[in-house]
Amino acid sequence: MALDEALATSVRKDGLPPTLRLYGWDRPSLSLGCFQKPSDINLDYCSEKCIPVVRRPTGGRAILHGDELTYSFSVRTGSGLFSKGLLDSYKKIGAAFNLAFHLAGISAFTRDQREKGRVLAGSPLCFQSSSYGEILVDSRKLAGSAQKRWEDGLLQQGSIPYCLNEDETARIFGLKGKTALRDCMACVRDFLPALDEEKFRQTIADAFEHTFKIRFERSCPLPEEETLAQELVTRKYLLDWRELRQAAQ
Repeated sequence: MALDEALATSVRKDGLPPTLRLYGWDRPSLSLGCFQKPSDINLDYCSEKCIPVVRRPTGGRAILHGDELTYSFSVRTGSGLFSKGLLDSYKKIGAAFNLAFHLAGISAFTRDQREKGRVLAGSPLCFQSSSYGEILVDSRKLAGSAQKRWEDGLLQQGSIPYCLNEDETARIFGLKGKTALRDCMACVRDFLPALDEEKFRQTIADAFEHTFKIRFERSCPLPEEETLAQELVTRKYLLDWRELRQAAQ
C-alpha cells in the first residue's frame, strides 16, 4: 500500500509518466477502504489466523487478497485524458481492463450505471456489490476497484481474483453461506482453468497500451520511491495497523 502511494506521489509531484503496477501476495491479507470501519470485519479471526490487515489509501470496501492479481494505476489529472473527473476515469480504466479480459478469452462487460441506496451500503465486502466502471461477467463482479484523487492526480487500485477462498471470506465477513459469494463474485480461473499468470499480466499491459495509445517501459521503483514508501510505512501504515490490532483486542 505504501509503495502504491509513493508511486502516485512520484507521478503527481515529479511529473513521471502514468504508472501501472501489477503485483501479488505471499499470504492471505486483508485491506480495508480508507474510510471503512474496522468493526466491518472479524479482526479477532484475522489476528488468530495471522492474516495481516492494512488500510488502503483508496476508498471502497474490504478485500481478502490472496491468489489474485492486484494492480495500481497512477496518472496526473490536471489536464488531458484523465482530467474529467472520477466517473470518467473509472470508465476509461475499466475499458482497458474490459479489453484485457476479452483478449484473454473472458466475455466481460463494464457496468455503466451507479449502484446506490441499501444495496450499495449493505455489505462490507467489496465483491458483494458493483458500481459504475467495474467489470462483471454474467452479473458477477470479476474485478474490484477503488480510487484516491488529488487535485493533480489519481491512484486507482484493484483486485482481480484468480480463485475464491470461500471459507476464509465467509468467516472474516460474517457471511451465512457460500452461495451468496458465488452469486456475486467471479474468478479468472472459473473461465481460464489453465491460466498462465505471466501471460495474463502481459495481456493487461497490452490492453492499456492499445486503449491509451501509449508504450510502457518495464522498470523497478526508483530509490526515492522506495525511500518514500518506507517513510509512509513508518508514519502512516504501521500506525494504522497498530490501531487495527488494538481494535481487535
